[in-house]
Amino acid sequence: MSSRLAESIASARKSKKLAFLPFLAGGYPDIPTFIATLKAVAGAGADAIEIGFPFSDPIADGPTIQAAFAQTLLKGVKVEHIFAAVVEARKTVKTPLVAMVSYSIVYRYPLGKFLSGAKASGFDAILIPDLPPPEAQNICHTINATGLDTVLLVAPTTSPKRRAEIGKLCTGFVYYLSVSGITGERDALPADLAANVNAMKALASVPVCVGFGISKPSHMKQVAAVADGAIVGSAIVKRMQQHAGESPAAIAKAVASYCREMTSGI
Repeated sequence: MSSRLAESIASARKSKKLAFLPFLAGGYPDIPTFIATLKAVAGAGADAIEIGFPFSDPIADGPTIQAAFAQTLLKGVKVEHIFAAVVEARKTVKTPLVAMVSYSIVYRYPLGKFLSGAKASGFDAILIPDLPPPEAQNICHTINATGLDTVLLVAPTTSPKRRAEIGKLCTGFVYYLSVSGITGERDALPADLAANVNAMKALASVPVCVGFGISKPSHMKQVAAVADGAIVGSAIVKRMQQHAGESPAAIAKAVASYCREMTSGI
């Protein structure tokens, strides 16, 4: 396993803990706060960090992340601003970074320019949520040729054949959705989570991480029993919204505190 991203997640599991992958909305609520929060979650023990590129028509993001993206786009934040912010954060942040970006953005940028920009700024992997196989095959190979890892989504409704195809295309980790639908905090995770994750792990040679709905320490414990990592997004963005108007340092501190709370029992 030569991937720095996959190795970071696997290393956490070897240490008998669940890998923690917080999600940040790129550029939200502003660039200085985004940079401060990125540094803070890295310092709070993140094993990898997912950064979402603002998009006006997301297919899976719930109202919390959609609102953050809308606010960021209104402020004029563009791809190059996020790249520049990551360059700044990379002066101290060593944690693997995953760019979550719609294929519409990548296609228009276009692909080659986006990948070279992502690599140069310090990203380790690309997650394109709206690019399923077989369309994803050539794109994934192009991403890998740039030296970046690939991450794709698997839903509870994904067929066994499609899961196997996705497992072969992922070089960083497989992102398993705990539920079908959109992101957002939930009271409980589905009862069939363990069976679905175990089935996916049998088809993949890279770690399997779970996202969508994870917002409580109890969720982390449930995921830790079966998966390699947990992705927490909407709950983090919500904490940032709750501290809106405060200084970048204050917002970053609040998010870091929440991250430590989430990982304290795993």
